[in-house]
Amino acid sequence: MLAILDYEAGNQTSVRRALDHLGIPCRITADPAVIADASGLIFPGVGAAGQAMRHLTATGLDALLAEQVAAEKPLLGICLGCQIILDYSPENDTKALGIIPGQCAMFNPALTDEDDQPIRIPHMGWNKVALAKECELFDGIDPASEFYFVHSYYPVPAREYVLGLTRYGLDFCSVHGRRGLWAVQFHPEKSGRPGLALLRNFAAYCQEA
Repeated sequence: MLAILDYEAGNQTSVRRALDHLGIPCRITADPAVIADASGLIFPGVGAAGQAMRHLTATGLDALLAEQVAAEKPLLGICLGCQIILDYSPENDTKALGIIPGQCAMFNPALTDEDDQPIRIPHMGWNKVALAKECELFDGIDPASEFYFVHSYYPVPAREYVLGLTRYGLDFCSVHGRRGLWAVQFHPEKSGRPGLALLRNFAAYCQEA
């Protein structure tokens, strides 16, 4: 069973629906016992970094997440969850979880697209991911596949944790982490077949681990 972390940051229900569609047992929860018993943990989220971190800290879920990662529980961060597993976000001047070294940055409105037009912020739409390293999440997924993004900030992890890049005004990190600890800036649960394949790959890894 996969645990979808409930920390009042939205998006949990859409992740659960995607997993239900795949026939993967899952539960939205903040219960430490359920999280400890789960084969893997999905850390989704939309919204502001500061508000999310305040809730995580107030409920002790920040320490619980750190404990689960230290115990090598597989984890997949999505969107906001991808950002606040780093050390810091300038959004609300937020000290984040520090699970992976790095910080977030906001898109510069002076950046331009392929037509030399100013990019729109937030970044909303479909884009490809170019893998910088092998990543089991993308096994069997066509490299030409596109994934759905909605964000104004993007992760800037330590170089050794960069797994995939996406072009939007610049080449930003859209996938980071290491084996068993992954984070994606896009929404796999809203990315059609490629996104479902990624979630299936994560669940398969959790089962094997």
